Amino acid sequence: MADDKKDFVSQLQGRTKQFVLRSIRVFKALPPTEEARVVGKQFLRSASSIGANYRAVCRARSQNEFFAKMSITVEEADESLFWMEIMSEAGILPSEKLKALMDEAEELIKILSKARKNAK
Repeated sequence: MADDKKDFVSQLQGRTKQFVLRSIRVFKALPPTEEARVVGKQFLRSASSIGANYRAVCRARSQNEFFAKMSITVEEADESLFWMEIMSEAGILPSEKLKALMDEAEELIKILSKARKNAK
């Protein structure tokens, strides 16, 4: 693997891990209401899946497996963004508290989608 590719993979592993850690902090900041708990758990599941599945992408044994696992990371990143939109629009958390993480989710979606497209 070329050094540029190794650097890209390493940086993206770091970014996806940081996304998970930041998502945990958002989850911890949710108010103690039933709707926050339900939406928050959905959000945390999808957000944590991004990091875990990207790590699995890096261990893919075939091009097909790479594509399939990369597709999961894209879907989970988009789902995480969806749940943050719900948290904001439902008034569970102010949009200002979610903006930076939502921006990162959008960037990850773009990066992961492009990597998936290039794998075809």
